[in-house]
Amino acid sequence: MAKTIVITGSSDGIGAAAARQLHRKGHQVVIVGRSAEKTNAVASELGLDCFVADFARLDDVRGLAAELKAAYPRIDVLANNAGGVFGDRAKTVDGFEKTFQVNHLAPFLLTRLLMDRLVAAGASVIQTSSGTARFGGKAVLDDLEHDRDFTPQLAYGTTKLYNILFTKELHRRYHDQGVSAAAFHPGLVATSFGTGSQSWWRHLYRLGSGLMSAPEKGAAQLVWLAQGHPGQDWQSGTYYEKGKPAKKHNPQALDAALATELWNRSEALLDREAH
Repeated sequence: MAKTIVITGSSDGIGAAAARQLHRKGHQVVIVGRSAEKTNAVASELGLDCFVADFARLDDVRGLAAELKAAYPRIDVLANNAGGVFGDRAKTVDGFEKTFQVNHLAPFLLTRLLMDRLVAAGASVIQTSSGTARFGGKAVLDDLEHDRDFTPQLAYGTTKLYNILFTKELHRRYHDQGVSAAAFHPGLVATSFGTGSQSWWRHLYRLGSGLMSAPEKGAAQLVWLAQGHPGQDWQSGTYYEKGKPAKKHNPQALDAALATELWNRSEALLDREAH
């Protein structure tokens, strides 16, 4: 059965590769990207609907949610794939550290705003995480944005850890209502990701791009999760690497109380920002 699949960050990289593959398989794919030029180009190539939203602006996320709800009575899959690694610490117009907002708070908000549609469809919510969550992430509840010890690497690894914790708590809260959730590590993929950063990521991608997978390969798990049937093909609440539940974890990724508290504090930050 064809699904309606919303993929954020699908104007480039693994998001665009996943969109192409899922479109070829007959699904209704919705392209979401930050760059109007890139987003429109991918959508025009495939003949698909598209929406432009900058996750560094929470009003863009709210507008995107409203547009999606107006356009699609049913959403079967929300793939929270948009994200980035940035350079020096910078605040968004909303007052949050940029990496924290783009990689965690914005997709958290989008999921929250679409929840009625997701519950009604018995949808899957997929997070593009990273293996850096295991060795580069550290959740500190009274300093979620790492204001005290910020580095680009720590900020990125921590937000990828948040993606996993969000997946586990989303499963706990909403699986009984029919929503399934999974996170995955796409592997090292040769894309433009990280090239705009002044951190070590830029040099890693420049030096190691020849050893990295093509975006099409990196997109394979996203495609598998989006097409698959939770409970049969994959298990809700699980973090996947190479198509299987990850064997190694950051110990914090398994902390159920931490996942709950991250959710509560994220909600509180958004409620405070909205007022």
